[in-house]
Amino acid sequence: MQLSISTFVLAIAAVTTALPQDSNAIMARQNQNRPVPSGACCVAATNLKQDACTATNGQTGRCVPGGNSCGSSLSCVAQSSLTCDNNVIERGKSLCRANAFNGGFFDGANIIQSLAQAKVN
Repeated sequence: MQLSISTFVLAIAAVTTALPQDSNAIMARQNQNRPVPSGACCVAATNLKQDACTATNGQTGRCVPGGNSCGSSLSCVAQSSLTCDNNVIERGKSLCRANAFNGGFFDGANIIQSLAQAKVN
């Protein structure tokens, strides 16, 4: 009997751990409790480059310089519209920039042709 109760408790713990978690809570943790923006722009003077966000199309995205008309705020760009370099780390995550026309990338007000040209901080 003792063994079956232990097995039951472990099974319940495994199922609970496997259940989907609230994605907003996960993104807030990724952002180190900074806001998780939703829409075209990230929160001015609060969100940092590479923070998680929810883009206007509902997809998970990242706060990056340029890509949307956000003035001095970072843009929230859907993951499908980003190009990332896993070999370059920016703020603890892979470097990502919004795709621009003619194969370039937005880096703030500039269009760069290679992620190696991005201003990383």
